[in-house]
Amino acid sequence: MKQETINRIRKFNSDRDWDQFHSPNNLAKTIAIEATELLECFQWDGEKFNLEHVKEELADVITNCQNLLDKLGLDVDEIINQKMEQNEKKYPVDKVKGTAKKYTEL
Repeated sequence: MKQETINRIRKFNSDRDWDQFHSPNNLAKTIAIEATELLECFQWDGEKFNLEHVKEELADVITNCQNLLDKLGLDVDEIINQKMEQNEKKYPVDKVKGTAKKYTEL
């Protein structure tokens, strides 16, 4: 995410004094709730969905993820790269290419 977008999210929350409500617990719940609202966009038909509504719900998920990153003092690039290293070890290309099997089934 661009720094200017992150700053905009931070300013939005700061201007409204919402940090007081952003405990890790509350943010984790909010992320789950917003992710469920995103999933609801595809509930009855995974092919015919309202892209604008999907974008709105996805933005809510991402915004709240950024709020949680801030609350916990985490860097998105760092934690994603750490997880990608784990995933690359769990799912080596030569064993998983073209399959959706979980690493425990390899």
